[in-house]
Amino acid sequence: MPELSKRTATFTDSVIRRMTRVSLKYGAVNLSQGFPDFEPPKEILDRLAEVTREDFHQYSITWGAQNFREALAEKQSRLMGRKIDPNSEIVVTCGSTEAMMAAMMTVTNPGDKVIVFSPFYENYGADAILSGAEPIYVPLIPPEFNFDPEVLEDAFRQRPKALILCNPSNPCGKVFTRAELMLIADLAKKYDAFVITDEVYEHIVYEPNEHVYFASLPEMWERTVSCSSLSKTYSITGWRLGYIIAPASVVDTAKKVHDFLTVGAAAPLQEAAVTGLKFKDDYYRDLKQKYTEKRDLFLKGLDDIGLRHTVPQGAYYVLLDISEFGYDSDLEFCEALAQKVGVGAVPGSSFFREPVNNLIRLHFAKKNETLYEALNRLDGIRRVM
Repeated sequence: MPELSKRTATFTDSVIRRMTRVSLKYGAVNLSQGFPDFEPPKEILDRLAEVTREDFHQYSITWGAQNFREALAEKQSRLMGRKIDPNSEIVVTCGSTEAMMAAMMTVTNPGDKVIVFSPFYENYGADAILSGAEPIYVPLIPPEFNFDPEVLEDAFRQRPKALILCNPSNPCGKVFTRAELMLIADLAKKYDAFVITDEVYEHIVYEPNEHVYFASLPEMWERTVSCSSLSKTYSITGWRLGYIIAPASVVDTAKKVHDFLTVGAAAPLQEAAVTGLKFKDDYYRDLKQKYTEKRDLFLKGLDDIGLRHTVPQGAYYVLLDISEFGYDSDLEFCEALAQKVGVGAVPGSSFFREPVNNLIRLHFAKKNETLYEALNRLDGIRRVM
């Protein structure tokens, strides 16, 4: 047999998705893979039911249905503080996962370098490698997950083609301040680099923190490739509707990459999701309040049990410190946690470039009764672990 491609030799399958399978195997409460167990908004589901009886069963326009792009442009123009052209500055993708991959392949050539903050969502390193680029990892320092400006500039001195910015950040829940973003912007200008943003948690930010769109910063529109999706905002992770917003010259290339990666996102789902894109501001205020209540409920439960954890500023993840349990491997700990305690988690080592084995990631995008059940199970963790 001929030799297989070497592209994937340095990484495994997705540890996050693997831990969902482990949770299913042991009947654990799945707090590993970040999807909710509650329904999407009724208005979207009602429209989906109508769409099944209408003529939306064939391909839409490759880079997104016209009405979807127009609704998205109107929403994001309001939020990002500039008029976005639905025809030349948007491409609709199969989730933000494809958006990030398409963005990477749009701006990098084989051999280019890309800055990635660590901890990071596990796809970023793989995206860089699959694109033929080399990731440069810059640590975010716990517990606040701030970065050292000098270390970041050292990375920029290697002349990277781009920096990947997840804001709010998965897995640590960091929301970058305007001052931090301006520092990154200044370095991007100084060293002539793009910034690829992953902003899927843009509407899940906790007071007093504030999400700032990187593309809205002075002189950053031309350098920014903004990636996001509808998955978290409307609780439709399985619909796989993402997008890239960028200058027309970037989107023109991204359209070609997207076309040959997936052809297009699902036409009936785009049609149904237009309803959500037209929601008024009160929907996003209610979403923020819902997740604030879930965060407070879950963190109080962890505090009552006496488990040390981070306090997320945004997104819906908590990093739990498992040092007291004496495991050398956080992966082994998570497998035992699912089997013995009945709670699914993700080993933190899958997010860190540094040798971190004392953290695991849990998420709280669940019904309150699901969170209470998970906390009840975790209450007995010291008896069995």
